Amino acid sequence: MRPSGARIARSARAQAWPKRYAFYLRVADSAIVLAAVVAGLLFGGAGPRTAVALVVIAVVWPVALGVYGSRDASVFGIGAEEYRRVVAASIELFAVLAIAALLLSDWLPARVLALVFGSGALGLLVVRWSSRRWLNAQRRSGLCLTPVVVVGEPEDVRYVVRRITASSAAPYNVLGVVLPGGRRGQSLAVEGERLPVLSSTDDVVRTVALKKAAAVIIAGPIPGGNQYVRELGWSLEQYGTELVLASTLTNVAGPRIHWRPVQGLPLMEVDLPRYSGATQVLKRGMDIVLAVGALVVLSPVLGVLALLVRHDSPGPVIFRQERIGKDGRAFRMLKFRSMVVGAEAQPGIEINDDPRVTRCGRWMRRYSLDELPQFVNVLTGEMSLVGPRPPLAPELGGHEAEEQGLPVHRRRMLITPGLTGFTHLAGRWDLEWDDAVRLDLYYVENWSLLGDLMILWRSFRDICLR
Repeated sequence: MRPSGARIARSARAQAWPKRYAFYLRVADSAIVLAAVVAGLLFGGAGPRTAVALVVIAVVWPVALGVYGSRDASVFGIGAEEYRRVVAASIELFAVLAIAALLLSDWLPARVLALVFGSGALGLLVVRWSSRRWLNAQRRSGLCLTPVVVVGEPEDVRYVVRRITASSAAPYNVLGVVLPGGRRGQSLAVEGERLPVLSSTDDVVRTVALKKAAAVIIAGPIPGGNQYVRELGWSLEQYGTELVLASTLTNVAGPRIHWRPVQGLPLMEVDLPRYSGATQVLKRGMDIVLAVGALVVLSPVLGVLALLVRHDSPGPVIFRQERIGKDGRAFRMLKFRSMVVGAEAQPGIEINDDPRVTRCGRWMRRYSLDELPQFVNVLTGEMSLVGPRPPLAPELGGHEAEEQGLPVHRRRMLITPGLTGFTHLAGRWDLEWDDAVRLDLYYVENWSLLGDLMILWRSFRDICLR
């Protein structure tokens, strides 16, 4: 099941794409590293000894990328983990080589090492970015997908399938579902579509063989428990079918999860989320530098927008709206006024036809230009460039009452609210409250500097393509 009805050819050729894609990445990585080494030889003034050292780098660097799992199928086209592995492998190799450069300056001059590493690392990231764009475009067309069968109780299956189909770049194509006591010919309603029930949980292996599924996703607890899952994994080995367990830790991402075997017992450790310390200091520093740069570069645009708002309709240029920020503190979020004065007291209708929105407000909202004054909020520390959506006080109170006093959503306030974030990328106007809270919680639990940079890039790209 994929958005817009896209389907994948269920053939050995279709299921072999991960190997072909990994081979392409291996060739591309080697080509980029070789080009960086050649640049070091040509422009670094390298002698014979340095040439030998660079040949070693040309061999070791692609190997390091493979050792760090940057070409594993599990990270193809999803999240920041692929970039993180490329960067981690490159930095650790560079650290070792930097020490070698200090000890063996005749073999590896610092200028040559800097040239090779800088050009190589940049080239690797550019290749991965362009490759991911191609792969995600293929997936949106229904290609390069892994055909899967989802196994579990109906509600667990619905949740997993909804999460898979929510992303147009998700790596799976759901062939059908397997339910306890399910029978062929039945169907399961998911988001207005009917998914075929392929069999009961007692007949998964034969179903996988018939459907040529490449993976089986276990969506939560199922009858038979751990014993059933273990034996199912053994049975699937003969077909080369992967077993995927959907974690019940829905807000915890891979980098925070580590496995520690203790006397044959695999224990899953979950790192504490980071809300203070050096990384937060770096995040704040990045906010200040980028916000100052944005205000300087965009100052002519800000001036023109202010004049347009002033002449478009009577009222102030800047609209100040009270929002709830970090630790529950209220602050005034700044925007260019995009609605008539007193609009908050008037009833609104569908967002695209709201008569309260001014003429220039319509196109400012389309390109998020009304949000630009929030760079000032970033400089004052009330907001960050990336973070959860800052809620309105009435909005927060109303949903807290709906949740019977359980302040689950207040966990979002452990992080400074952001100018952009997952909720903006997912379509802030179309999101239900529960979905917005889920995305914000995911960010709070798993934020990273690299992830922030990716969100900023995607936000900039999405605005430019509107």
